[in-house]
Amino acid sequence: MTPGLNKFATTSLADNASVVGRLSACNTVGSILGTFLPTFVTIPAVGTFVTFLIFSGALLALPIVYFLSAHAHRVACAVSVVLFVISALCSPMTGFAFWMNKDTLAYEGESMYNYLQVQNLPDRTILPTNVLFGVQSVTMKSDEPTGMYYDVALAAPALATHADSALILGMGAGTYARALRRHSPQTKVTGVEIDGKITRLAGEYFDEPSDIDVATYDGRAWLAASKERFDVIMVDAYQDITIPFQMSSREFFRLVYGHLADGGVMVVNMNMISDGHGSINEALTDTIASVFGAGNIVTADVPNTTNRELFAPRRAGASSPSIGQRIAAMRAGGTRLDRAVRQVDPVFRPVAVDADATVLTDDKAPVELLGMRAIDGIIAEQAGPYREILERDGIGGLLRAVQ
Repeated sequence: MTPGLNKFATTSLADNASVVGRLSACNTVGSILGTFLPTFVTIPAVGTFVTFLIFSGALLALPIVYFLSAHAHRVACAVSVVLFVISALCSPMTGFAFWMNKDTLAYEGESMYNYLQVQNLPDRTILPTNVLFGVQSVTMKSDEPTGMYYDVALAAPALATHADSALILGMGAGTYARALRRHSPQTKVTGVEIDGKITRLAGEYFDEPSDIDVATYDGRAWLAASKERFDVIMVDAYQDITIPFQMSSREFFRLVYGHLADGGVMVVNMNMISDGHGSINEALTDTIASVFGAGNIVTADVPNTTNRELFAPRRAGASSPSIGQRIAAMRAGGTRLDRAVRQVDPVFRPVAVDADATVLTDDKAPVELLGMRAIDGIIAEQAGPYREILERDGIGGLLRAVQ
């Protein structure tokens, strides 16, 4: 825009420098406002949709004022205003998930960090924070397991020497906390959740126990300010589809290690089963192994999902049981936790670290790039059969296949 404005606003070389300077100053002011107003004012106050309306309305007002003062393009100005008003009035009525059954959609809204839904289904209540896919929290309406990664993650307190305390970084609506309360009622649970609105929804729709302490804070910042130690630490913080970079680095996992009690266990929810050299899971396991030790980590894939759970204990000393011995004791144990883990029957696999291990650090942790690479692979795998149908049967065959 700026070069074009320079061309039309400059009438002579005599005032060229002052015109370009004023336009550059206006451009800088606009950039500052466009960066800080949405982030700190309009999105927290009114959400992303109304923010788009505010700024698009401001951009529309500028040329309208100009053209009307110049007595030009009046019809185009009128049509633009009408289209803007129609879109502003009608779009919010449909909601974002316009295809969903409104009887099951108990809540739809936004927070400073997320788009939020609460869906009340026949057997469960779920919290998606993405319009199209993904479930971040769930509460069952029966005693059945969730069928999600929370069931497998119960192996963490079962593998720990003691399970008297647990810290959940990425509390969500409290699914893991409720599972711990059910199967290990003596465990004191502390939660950290950066999105305060999710915490409020947890109490309103998900029966989160009111006596669980939940801090509205970034998980790493909370750890840095705390001196407590825990028997179990669950790392389940996500920014869209990837772990926030500051909670994926070697420095972060050193913090976690320092907050684990002797014999305690860290469990990390890795959102995507992604293998091979250069994958996000390889980078995360290599990074964790650099802190906890390469022979001291196991993973377990969650059946019928794209999740993988990683378990890393803090050994109290050379004489303390290895991760393999802990798994064997859990399989033979008769506690409520042991039985809950055997019910989902996770397959634990030791982690192998290559010589050219990829270790994420605060200086370099490209988790967004690695996460998108994993998503691309999943999409390609899932879309493969449909691509074959399209090539063989055309659009009609593809439409019949997806019905």
